[in-house]
Amino acid sequence: MAGAGRVGGTVAAPGHSNERGRRARRSHLPLSIVSSTASGPGDRLPGRFPDRPAGSSPDRPASPAVPSVALELGERFAAAGHALALVGGPVRDLILGRPVQDLDFATDARPEQTERLLAGWADAVWDIGRAFGTIGARRGEHIVEVTTYRTEAYDAASRKPEVAYGHSLEDDLLRRDFTVNAMALALPAMEFVDPHGGVHDLAQAALRTPSTPQASFGDDPLRMLRAARFAAQLGFTVAPEVRAAMTDMASRLAIVSAERIRDELVKLLLSADPRRGLTLLVDTGLADVVLPELPALRLEVDEHHRHKDVYEHSLTVLEQAIALEGDDVPGPDLVLRLAALLHDIGKPATRTFEPGGGVSFHHHEVVGAKLTARRLKALKFDKDTTKAVARLVELHLRFHGYGTGEWTDSAVRRYVTDAGPLLGRLHRLTRSDSTTRNARKAARLARTYDDLEARIERLMAAEELAAVRPELDGEQIMAVLGVRPGPVVGRAYRHLLQLRLDAGPVGEEAAREELLRWWSAQPESASS
Repeated sequence: MAGAGRVGGTVAAPGHSNERGRRARRSHLPLSIVSSTASGPGDRLPGRFPDRPAGSSPDRPASPAVPSVALELGERFAAAGHALALVGGPVRDLILGRPVQDLDFATDARPEQTERLLAGWADAVWDIGRAFGTIGARRGEHIVEVTTYRTEAYDAASRKPEVAYGHSLEDDLLRRDFTVNAMALALPAMEFVDPHGGVHDLAQAALRTPSTPQASFGDDPLRMLRAARFAAQLGFTVAPEVRAAMTDMASRLAIVSAERIRDELVKLLLSADPRRGLTLLVDTGLADVVLPELPALRLEVDEHHRHKDVYEHSLTVLEQAIALEGDDVPGPDLVLRLAALLHDIGKPATRTFEPGGGVSFHHHEVVGAKLTARRLKALKFDKDTTKAVARLVELHLRFHGYGTGEWTDSAVRRYVTDAGPLLGRLHRLTRSDSTTRNARKAARLARTYDDLEARIERLMAAEELAAVRPELDGEQIMAVLGVRPGPVVGRAYRHLLQLRLDAGPVGEEAAREELLRWWSAQPESASS
């Protein structure tokens, strides 16, 4: 197996990506001093770079290590007379010193040729992306995708891109979403190719497009959503011309499939700074297309109807929930983050102006749970995620009935039982929902919730509350009542469960007596 390589080939001369008529060039500049392509004092590559030589400038990266499997594959394609280049995100992340596991390649080989070259080298090969010119494979811990040079675009009414094979690496890079993803490493020669000034934009932490933003987003409107995702993931700033195009072309996103939109939203929400990306979606109007409930939270605030800015509050709750991830809810947790973002989406529909200038949102948690389920279903989220997020939205206000600890043990048991496996997330969502600037009020709410959690722990230790069941199961209920399986057994079970929640453990004999008392009042008992 070939050893890991070092990026040290050649790179295109610096130049801006949108310059008309500028030919793609490959000139000679070692990537180990790639940060010198930046033109100003603020042009510094973000991130940490591995294996920095002692005494090197802290602003300049050492040559990042290229996975050996990439070099092997480059040699294999070259031996067969085909070009191969590592492209896109992996090249960007190598420069940033980020870990690289999934490897994307571009080649002049057709899919059937690529499949033959991967066979016998990879541990597994699949062709589910063949229609788009992509063959996938796994080699050790690495997933690789090899795609034939291509061009692609949507027509005005299509939800799927039209794919045509391209003729060169430079043409393939031109179709990429952003200049920072339009860099390549030609293998096995280790030649760094940057025809659109991606390194310059990476140094500036700026998102620009290889062609005009209008052409890029016209080719694939999902790129507008991807811009928000990269802003959240990498902390990049969207260039003014890109932001303007996102605003002007936001409605174009409606032609993209719900599944693709969902996948980008998930990546954005699981990023280090989702607020940054969400704010960009709202400000450009993209959220009106993909998540309209979010901008709808920007309820007007005027001198007559002063109330909390629900939109800003929701983003703050999201940030606070992220800060509480850990232990039994390890981050990043999609269910918690979705619930935090959407917990108040029922407020616009339930807003009522009260006499004297007050504002109320009665039952907004119930309405919000329904709206949450509807939106997540529209975005094609799986049933488990949809159900869990909607349930958290429904329960997020339950704690506020606790007061200063007036709940009975029965009410505490019901709180735990209703939350079920979501209890850890509900704890975090409830705590995050306190965004008051009144320090005394915030401290009081925190102490009260501390008390509730302590009571839950005591009851769980004494009663194994997480697995609350009636003292009698279905078989025992049928034996006591002398009935066959049917709806009456379920009703009896629910009655005994309610007894268990209200009274705690009562023992089988007391449960049997209560069951018989309940049964005597049921219409079915007369015919038994």
